[in-house]
Amino acid sequence: MTIVDSADELGRRDRKKLETRAALEHAALTLVAERGLAAVTVEDIAEAVDVSSRTFFNYFPSKEDALIGPGPASAAELRERLEAMPPDVPVLEALRLLARGEAEHVQEQREQWLLRLKVFEQNPSLLPRLVAGGTETERVVTEAVARRTGVEPVTTGYPELATAAALAAFRVAMLRWSAAGGRPELADLVDEAFSQLAAGLPNP
Repeated sequence: MTIVDSADELGRRDRKKLETRAALEHAALTLVAERGLAAVTVEDIAEAVDVSSRTFFNYFPSKEDALIGPGPASAAELRERLEAMPPDVPVLEALRLLARGEAEHVQEQREQWLLRLKVFEQNPSLLPRLVAGGTETERVVTEAVARRTGVEPVTTGYPELATAAALAAFRVAMLRWSAAGGRPELADLVDEAFSQLAAGLPNP
């Protein structure tokens, strides 16, 4: 086998892994949306994708992890994107651009994300896991904002407040997007939320 053939084979394996992971996520979301969290087992999810339970656990530690899935970007990726923006871009605008980029990724997987949000709404027991994941993202972005502004974390409170407000704006946009069935575009709702923040949240 040549080096090129080996590279092609590795590429096919990676694609197959990504396809299997996506299929397991979709099966988990679909089954839980239909039956409820308690009525779905790992075996049910694996069977729906025609793989073994052992294969399922190669991708996810639990059925809850399959439901939550990965975010559009990791905390480290968000930090890198924020730090790559020109230093003269105001913090709130930089956070808006960051959130808009995330919104565009979510929109590309519209049906999957609408299903995921429906499952979250129907199963509040998943919320602690979401909060745990969000805490790491908030910490990393807060540190990046602090470096961007030259302000030490937990001194003026500015990095923490700016990050918390940006994450809240994104969350509100997601809720509105889900309630409206995925229309209008999520990125437009993100822009609207940040515009309200930038205006000082005047009375509507």
